[in-house]
Amino acid sequence: MSATADDRAETDVPNDDIASKDRETPHGSAPTSLSRPSRIATAMLMIVAVCTSIWVGRNVEPTAVVDLVAIDQAAAENSDDEIVPVNAVDDVDQPVGDLVLAAAEESVGSESSVIIQWISGEQTKYFHATLSRHFGVWSLLPAFVALALCWMTREPLVSLAGGALCGALSLGQYDLTEDVLVPIIGTPQASGILILYLWLLGGLLGVWSRTGAAEAFARWAARHFVRGPRSAKVVAWALGILFFQGGTISTVLVGTAVRPLADANRVSHEELSYIVDSTASPVASLIAFNAWPGYIQSLLLVPGVAYLATESARIQFFFQAIPLSFYSIFAIIGTFLVAIDRGPFIGSRFRAAVERSRQTGQLNRPGSMPMNASIDHVTAVPEGYRPHVAEFLLPLAILISIAVGTFVVSGKPEVRWAFGAALLSACGIALFRGLTIAQLMQGISDGLKGATYGSVVLMMAIVMGTLTSQLGGGRYLVDLLGNSLEPMAMPAVLFALTVAIAFSTGTSWGTYAVVYPLAMPLAVSVSAEADLSSPTLYVMVCFASVLNASTFGDQCSPISDTTVLTAMTTGADLMDHVLTQLVPAGFAAGLAVIAWTAVAGYCH
Repeated sequence: MSATADDRAETDVPNDDIASKDRETPHGSAPTSLSRPSRIATAMLMIVAVCTSIWVGRNVEPTAVVDLVAIDQAAAENSDDEIVPVNAVDDVDQPVGDLVLAAAEESVGSESSVIIQWISGEQTKYFHATLSRHFGVWSLLPAFVALALCWMTREPLVSLAGGALCGALSLGQYDLTEDVLVPIIGTPQASGILILYLWLLGGLLGVWSRTGAAEAFARWAARHFVRGPRSAKVVAWALGILFFQGGTISTVLVGTAVRPLADANRVSHEELSYIVDSTASPVASLIAFNAWPGYIQSLLLVPGVAYLATESARIQFFFQAIPLSFYSIFAIIGTFLVAIDRGPFIGSRFRAAVERSRQTGQLNRPGSMPMNASIDHVTAVPEGYRPHVAEFLLPLAILISIAVGTFVVSGKPEVRWAFGAALLSACGIALFRGLTIAQLMQGISDGLKGATYGSVVLMMAIVMGTLTSQLGGGRYLVDLLGNSLEPMAMPAVLFALTVAIAFSTGTSWGTYAVVYPLAMPLAVSVSAEADLSSPTLYVMVCFASVLNASTFGDQCSPISDTTVLTAMTTGADLMDHVLTQLVPAGFAAGLAVIAWTAVAGYCH
């Protein structure tokens, strides 16, 4: 990347000097402690919710519903379900319903499924028949409680735990450890996510923190390529793409690495914070060789749907739907245009921030309260140890090579293999370059500690999603909305609802746990009832709209951890960051909704 004449003309401040302007008093994040009225309201909500859940579990009888999905002979023969031959009669629904109800007679509330071999003369058809249940509007009680608690407490773990408690009580499961947590967390999907997110990713970040590898690479890249405001922003954009693990990882690494040089080149903190925030989760959802597919696939199971039946199939479905992630695509393109000062719709606040920083050197708005974070916690390099960019590049190259290579060969990226190999290589390089075993273990320990809370939130999100599915929340929405929603409008409706949830709660992964168990069965049902020409593509569109809506809502929410971390690491005022990015991010979201609606129309 070479500097342009415009870059050199826009600033005469040397790159090695950190801008001395904007030394406002550091301002921490808003206090999260609840006032006394809020604590009382939260307590009252939980008391009412718990009592209501116990009442539902004791008094509400579930409604049994039979779902039929046509399958081919190969899928029927490869299924583990029993194949039941049935001779055709005038009414196809009645015998199928009777067969499935009979198969589930011993336990009428649990899911039961059979393969129906429908024989009509010389013609034979196969159906996957599933008996599911829902508790009417009470199926949505855990989701409502979780959302209300998120809004009141701004704590995703407390909120998900409250929703999970209500879900368990509604199902009559009072032993929360043995009946709920152990069976769900003990599944291969949950343990796989725990190994990846806590052990491998946490350990790798801990090693990089101890050796200073990632920050050394980012600073090396910035110092070699930055010549002015534009190139400083392009480097920030490029690093956001490179650190495709997304979320807090990307915001901390990119924000702390690029900010000193961006400050020296008069890039306003509003500009930098937008680029950092808008290349975090959007990039992670597109270059998804990370923890995202493993977590999200666990929420996508729809009984009777072959392409969502197994973990491997659901991960393949995730990657096949990536080209439909229109918001992420438009957001990344939009941030690049902003980086080169060609953003088409950035809004008056954003434009004023650019003009202010270029003309006066003021990196923050007068009267603002920037959230300046100390970056001492990012690296803890031992005295005398000199970080080298290769300590970051080699493990990252191994990670990407294995993840992409296994996807090309088998159709499924072996992300845990990739992170395991990256962690081992990072440890080996660190020891070879002089880090002691004790120092290495301390780094890994610190990395595990940093990932512990996030892993607990993920586990609770899985528990919440599983209980919502068992209560039949998705099945209830199918019955309630399936016949009234126009198929073309479905992606836009799902996007709007998901954005509202993610913005209100400040969490994308928590939103996935609430929305996907409801949205996926609804999308499958609508595609079947509308007799679409491309039902799988339609379900992918609905999936992508929820995936991107959570990203957009979380990115623009002032209570999101990534939003707060972005403001802290870039030195921006929190609300200035939120308000300036709303226009360009909202423009990208509007384009995405138009694109999804067009693809949904094509599926007719």
